[in-house]
Amino acid sequence: MIVADKLVKKFGKLTALNNVSLTCNAGECIALIGPNGSGKTTLIKSVLGMVVSDKGTITFNGKNILKNWQYRNKIGYMPQIGRYPDNMTIGQVINMMKDIRGRKKENLDEELIKNWGLDKLMDKRMRTLSGGTRQKVSAVLAFLFNPDVLILDEPTAGLDPLSSEILKDKIVKEKANNKLIIITSHILSELDDLVTQVIFMQEGKLMFHKSIEELRQNTGHEKLSKVIASLMSNN
Repeated sequence: MIVADKLVKKFGKLTALNNVSLTCNAGECIALIGPNGSGKTTLIKSVLGMVVSDKGTITFNGKNILKNWQYRNKIGYMPQIGRYPDNMTIGQVINMMKDIRGRKKENLDEELIKNWGLDKLMDKRMRTLSGGTRQKVSAVLAFLFNPDVLILDEPTAGLDPLSSEILKDKIVKEKANNKLIIITSHILSELDDLVTQVIFMQEGKLMFHKSIEELRQNTGHEKLSKVIASLMSNN
């Protein structure tokens, strides 16, 4: 579905992506992890077309994403920090996105709106919302247009335990619907029950891209945090 081939991206003297190649397929839930400055954000922005690599290519369903912006309609993106017009209400933000995407009613996924009770908060202005509620709005917008790919950046940050479980259940459901889901998170315990594969990056390099089962067998650990700690100590 998404194939990156020998990506290189430099910002001045900093090499943010250093010859990164990987393949992400439908039906997988992939943890994209690594320390700060490892290149995760640059990789995500490259997939979204927000950053153009200096070398290498990215294809989406076999087509080069350069000058092919329509592929973005098939991606739902949840940023780590969502920024919205302060004076707009939740309902106005959602309707604005529907207008921009030209999708007012057809094939919309509003399950999270109902499960989180946001349908009762539609008149609340964005400037009055807590960080957790803003995070819910970002999640709703990512899932709303029923995309084939979901890229979720620190999706549970700021959510209370119940809201976090509702979101994780939704992620599991969408994976079962054969969607590709890529999640970045510093809280590895949040990913134990979700991910099927792990991409680990460090200093702009792809250190490994393996199935969670293979990593568990190789390290003898079940929890993802223990798996990563074991691999890093061995290196």
